[in-house]
Amino acid sequence: MRLKIQILACSDNIVRYMQSSNLELKLIKMVRGKVEMKRIENATSRQVTFSKRRNGVMKKAYELSVLCDAQVAIIIFSHKGKLYEFSSSSMQKTIDRYREYAKEKQMNSNTFEVVQHMEHLREETANIAKRIEILEISKRKLLGQGIGSCSMNELQEINNQLDRSLKKIRARKFQLFKDEIRRLKDRERLLLEENARLSEKCGLRPRPRPAAFELPVDLTRPAQQKEKEKCSEVETDLNIGLPDIGWS
Repeated sequence: MRLKIQILACSDNIVRYMQSSNLELKLIKMVRGKVEMKRIENATSRQVTFSKRRNGVMKKAYELSVLCDAQVAIIIFSHKGKLYEFSSSSMQKTIDRYREYAKEKQMNSNTFEVVQHMEHLREETANIAKRIEILEISKRKLLGQGIGSCSMNELQEINNQLDRSLKKIRARKFQLFKDEIRRLKDRERLLLEENARLSEKCGLRPRPRPAAFELPVDLTRPAQQKEKEKCSEVETDLNIGLPDIGWS
């Protein structure tokens, strides 16, 4: 009968004895639990852990520098501000080498960014050049140039575009006229007020304000049309010679 015996620790003699007795062993090793990554609140435990792990890091750094011929430098500051350092060579030389490498890496990164930016600018320039060319062609067509190859639909579109442009121009012109008339009316009102004030100051009787010029009602456009029609209906005779006069 084969027995399964689980043990936590045993010596080499016990293992050999149990193997010779045809027993199956299952050795269970002590497994360290995972350490939760957070600040250790207990000051004593924190200091002990710091010392152990610091020594372990220093040892690993030394082994790495010896076994792999690497240039290793470690700088550690404790929570109290105490400095611990290790360097396989001169610490200052290692720091200078790091700074030089970081500077070169930054320059290479900046160069790459500049190249990307220049490529983007080239694409933007090409797109803008195409847009300018399209606008120039459209401008020439609006001026009546280069329309020999245009189809009927293109010509109709150009015509519609011109009509829209004319409407906008006329609307803007009308608005400018209105603004100018309003400005002149305001100026006229100010001048009349100033004239009345000066007349009152000098003891003169102010002149009556001239009425705005308006067409009479009977001379509006429909009335004018009717007047023209009446004039066209009048019959006129042209006689040449002396008039007929009766002699007594």
